[in-house]
Amino acid sequence: MNSQTVLITGASSGFGLLTAIELAKKGFFVIATMRNMEKSAYIKQLSKESHVEGRLEYLQLDVASTKSVENFSYQLRDLPPIDILINNAGFALGGFCEDVSLIEYKEQFETNFFGVISVTQVVLPYMRQRKKGKIINVSSISGRVGFPGLSPYAASKNALEGWSECLRLEVKPFGIDVALIEPGSFKTSIWSTGKKIAEKSKADDSPYGQYMNAIESELEQGQNKLGDPEEVVQLVVKLCKKKGIRKLRYPIGSGVKTALFLKNILPWTVWEKVFFKRLKIK
Repeated sequence: MNSQTVLITGASSGFGLLTAIELAKKGFFVIATMRNMEKSAYIKQLSKESHVEGRLEYLQLDVASTKSVENFSYQLRDLPPIDILINNAGFALGGFCEDVSLIEYKEQFETNFFGVISVTQVVLPYMRQRKKGKIINVSSISGRVGFPGLSPYAASKNALEGWSECLRLEVKPFGIDVALIEPGSFKTSIWSTGKKIAEKSKADDSPYGQYMNAIESELEQGQNKLGDPEEVVQLVVKLCKKKGIRKLRYPIGSGVKTALFLKNILPWTVWEKVFFKRLKIK
């Protein structure tokens, strides 16, 4: 059995839930954290069905709450040392820039960016003292390829990308690896229960209404092409099992690597023209 301890944020659904169960199956001891403990019923059910109840610990953690993170830091003292931190908690806020309030932008960043920093700062000293550890941050292809109507989400993931790059260079000399998982579109709750739309963008009189309809139509047409989240889970498990993580970025999903390649080689004017043609916007 694997003796390593993994801490996962946002483990009540999506990639977090599936990864927690799979890692427990592989012999890791998993500390599964979530903002709302009332949502722990499903993961507990899965752990029982998978016969791994004894390899999971469930704790409340709201990464966007300073008080919650502080309380969690005290709880860590009574738990096994964290070998691997998986920063997975997050949600997607949609809406056009003019319609999204600064408060809504800040709410997006509190969870997707500052929440990652808060939890990492709690765990990092223990890893540094032991001179080993892995930090896996769940980013998104949106952190490298912008999309209209998703600027809050894309900006938060873009910030996570830059911060993770700096962090990797800072902690590598202490035996700690940092990696970014960059999923495309997968069948997870982030695009249903985990998605929010800015209030003004929902209004009938929004000047971006027609534009938003074109985007939503494109997204709906792509529903049947959403990837199986198990692909991402297996990638995370593979990185957890590796002795060291060689690369920083791990893009994954249908068309993701192609999109990144084309964006890097095409002039912006061509990229823009192709984009608008696909959305049928003149």
